Amino acid sequence: MPVLEASGVRKQFGGVVALAGAEFALDAGEVHALIGSNGCGKSTLCKIIAGSAAADAGRLLLDGRPVSFPGPRQAAEAGIGVYYQELSLIPQMTVAENIYLGREPRTRAGMVDRDALRAMSLRALEQFGAVLGSGVQPESRVADLSADQAQLVEILKVLAANPRIIIFDEATAALDRHQVDAVFQRIRALKTQGRSMIFITHRMDEVLEIADRVTVMRNGATVLTRPTTETTRDILVTAMVGETAAAERRNRHHAPSETVALEADSLTSSKLNSVSFQLHCGEILGLGGLHGQGQSELLRALFGALPLRDGSIRVDGKPLDPKGPRAVMRHSIAYVAGDRARYGVMAIRPIFENLVIALLARRRRWTVARERLQSEISPFIERLKLKFSSLQASVSELSGGNQQKVVLGRWLATRPSVLLLDDPTKGIDIQTKEDLYATMDELCSQGVAILLHSSDDEELLAVADRVLVFNGGQIVAELRGEERTRFALYQAAYAAGRPVA
Repeated sequence: MPVLEASGVRKQFGGVVALAGAEFALDAGEVHALIGSNGCGKSTLCKIIAGSAAADAGRLLLDGRPVSFPGPRQAAEAGIGVYYQELSLIPQMTVAENIYLGREPRTRAGMVDRDALRAMSLRALEQFGAVLGSGVQPESRVADLSADQAQLVEILKVLAANPRIIIFDEATAALDRHQVDAVFQRIRALKTQGRSMIFITHRMDEVLEIADRVTVMRNGATVLTRPTTETTRDILVTAMVGETAAAERRNRHHAPSETVALEADSLTSSKLNSVSFQLHCGEILGLGGLHGQGQSELLRALFGALPLRDGSIRVDGKPLDPKGPRAVMRHSIAYVAGDRARYGVMAIRPIFENLVIALLARRRRWTVARERLQSEISPFIERLKLKFSSLQASVSELSGGNQQKVVLGRWLATRPSVLLLDDPTKGIDIQTKEDLYATMDELCSQGVAILLHSSDDEELLAVADRVLVFNGGQIVAELRGEERTRFALYQAAYAAGRPVA
């Protein structure tokens, strides 16, 4: 009998179906990998198991008994521990305080026993020993740790609760080979104790190395469950994307010139590992791969919003020092973020101000010649089919799609030669997407070079002329022509080696 079983699980967020009858079973002492493409529902299923989301329908069994956790605390009390992609560590607190937060040893007077806390933390840190680094001590501040060290401390925090079922959601994403080996050694030790683990990863070699079984999800449903000894990488990728290596039909065609609009050479940062490429005039170059592999960081670094440690950038053959967005804008480069709430619209300001702010910043003008600026933005309002009651209305009154059109119109008004698009169609309706695609095609015909990251693989393959596949902050493959299929995209993303430490 499985220690944990989910059947017929359904979950919908507004009009988006996250789970459509998912099935999953976890045996005692088993490492069960859960994989699938972006947005397939695997993280949502795990959140339901962990009590941080509620299912709309379906059944969850623990030791054969139906359960429904109203919150994470109840799931933790039932012995379920979760490592989430988004770390829960508190930067201002020490390593020891983070690992045992809420479970601190107490003196008879009820105060935190600092000596006992330090001793317990030292024993916990020994589990990862050398790969964690001698500089990491119980009293070290989490804010001073590197990304990989913080990730290992987060794992120790989960293990410190002594759960019998552990969900690892991308727990190895920022780790090098030696660190992954150390984590796997600990997982194998937990298996011998009868612990059960759900292991989510984007690295296919890790699935085949550590998992006893693997379940593949696609479009919110379970499509394959098989022992890892009875499967191959190609079988799993085919299950994930629902197709073989056959080429897909493209509906959009561009005619890139030989002229290089932007060239990057060995760009390196905290999230990028020696990224090099050329972007041609009139081309849409796609950035693909699984979520969070450096695509957004590359776009923001090119726009001067994130610092680079090394590498060089040339625009129209001339060196570019991306000291900040304003300096980059003077080189006729524009950036559109998909997260419009955080990086896009000024929600409480009028539509007019949202549309003209980039023009004002680029020209270093802070006085508003309203009539002249309105005549400049009018063609782009028309081109984007932007719908509003008045330019003086708050941008927050617009639909999500129209807000995104405002952000795009803002940058088109600067007449860029290079357009950086970071998941621009995220969360908008189909008709708005088609309007944006048509605008991109028109810009390409005018010689504008577009660098596009999209979390929608179908969109990326249909729109982009070439696709650079990212993994661990580095380019691991380039797909051209008939190679641009979802199968090839995921085969490249999952087959890629780990990032250099």
